[in-house]
Amino acid sequence: MPSLPPPGSMATDEGGTAAPPPASPNRWVLYVDLDAYYVSCELRDRPDLVGRPVIVGPPPSDGPSRGVVLSASYEARTFGVRSALPAGAAARMCPDAVWIRPDFEKYERISRDVRTLLREFSDDVVPFSIDEASVAIEASDASAARAVAERIQRALKDRLSLPASIGVATRRVVAKIATDQAKPGGILVVPPEEVVSFVAPLSVRVVPGVGPKTEELLKRHGVSTLGDLAGQRASEVRRWLGEFGVELVALARGRPAEESEPSGGPRSRSTDHTFALDVERWEELEPTVRSLAEELANALAREELRYGAVGVAFRWADFSRTQRLRALPAAREGSAPLSERAVRLAHELWEAERAGRRRPVRTVSVRVERLTERTQRQVSLDEFEPRSNRSRGAM
Repeated sequence: MPSLPPPGSMATDEGGTAAPPPASPNRWVLYVDLDAYYVSCELRDRPDLVGRPVIVGPPPSDGPSRGVVLSASYEARTFGVRSALPAGAAARMCPDAVWIRPDFEKYERISRDVRTLLREFSDDVVPFSIDEASVAIEASDASAARAVAERIQRALKDRLSLPASIGVATRRVVAKIATDQAKPGGILVVPPEEVVSFVAPLSVRVVPGVGPKTEELLKRHGVSTLGDLAGQRASEVRRWLGEFGVELVALARGRPAEESEPSGGPRSRSTDHTFALDVERWEELEPTVRSLAEELANALAREELRYGAVGVAFRWADFSRTQRLRALPAAREGSAPLSERAVRLAHELWEAERAGRRRPVRTVSVRVERLTERTQRQVSLDEFEPRSNRSRGAM
């Protein structure tokens, strides 16, 4: 799942709840979430299982397992089965379910097909996980944006046999919340002038990054919904939750997620991933950092931008945040240098934490700053591998 924009990027004034119009009213974000993704991938090969309770995870027939449910069909969910539920508990709750062992190579392959399809609709596609991505488009109004969402949803179903829910808004975090409300298989459009009324009755838990501990803390202060939060003073919520609290108040008031960029061009770009289960092993974290760095580098390449600084941030299980940012000797481009530095910074953060509290990671973010326009292609020594190495690595 995506996080809110970086601290300080949202309006923080104390009074009023009216939402000003976004800086770019023609830019819309379509947040695409593939429904019951792992199960949907399996049903493409097993159409006879459509309509039955299906669970992707370690089958009970394999004996006692400490594994968890990776995905459950909506028929299985009526029995209370959910992702991350222990497999043993799921088997007891839904004894007639059909269990399928996970095939991660298949899921990754299909996810790449999804990204390829989405890029037919926009050059600005940002994957956040194997089954979620945002698609930024230009549209004249909410109806035009919905029409694009309908085309994407239809293409995913017709060409890849994958159901999807799509949230549409002028801000990514609002689009993500709308997607969750649209499940399963729906499309929900939230125009900028309706953001405040849309989020007001919703629990604070709908916001990406707000977990049980944050929810409980807010409840102790009389805040259960985003409408409750809109009436709080931002400075007071900052005392409870730090800068993240300021972001939450701004969201509840429908404030812009980002200030318009200066005439000199964009200053930074970032992407993040929230794990379904908090990560406690570096071996699970490193591939995600590399994947985020690669996607970010590809997005910069499409915009013909170079980066002069790389940063990595962890949001820990207790919701505190740690980050590191390192300037580069010169502006760079391409995924190799970005990935290398992001992994190095992430490992430094990880090792520092292992020497102390050893908290698991909830969300990881990769960020680039000091962006400049590319005037000509930059060649890296990394591209000049010995011919024998290239031959051995060919697929």
